[in-house]
Amino acid sequence: MANERQARLGDRIRVILAERLEKGLRDPRLGFVTITEVRVTGDLQHASVFYTVYGSDQERQDSAAALKAATGMLRSEVGKHLNVRLTPTLEFILDALPDNAGHIEDLLREARERDAAVAGLATGAAYAGEADPYVKPREQGDDTEAAEA
Repeated sequence: MANERQARLGDRIRVILAERLEKGLRDPRLGFVTITEVRVTGDLQHASVFYTVYGSDQERQDSAAALKAATGMLRSEVGKHLNVRLTPTLEFILDALPDNAGHIEDLLREARERDAAVAGLATGAAYAGEADPYVKPREQGDDTEAAEA
């Protein structure tokens, strides 16, 4: 039950922050920020806000500084819209999901290329010896002995 409440509160905080960031902050350092997830602790006192920034590393750093500077204002905005006794503290964490996804895509592309190279080598390949050295031809005497046993 507590986990369900945490999830609902996290989703509500995510929506409130996204709407507020959509309206815009007065900080010119803030880039194109997307709130990906909000995790709330079990006691509902702390919220970890995961976000991504579209752009370069410099834009990510500038956006992180802008969010850190606006944390108090964003927390008061969350407090106005939530019906809870205590407003959770906000911690903004840059989400590494896009970087990890890009790395996984690179690994999958490399695996596909290697599979294609192996398939290309296998098309003209022939057996080194007989087609299947483990299969022995059946002799007629083998069938009658197995039926008797």
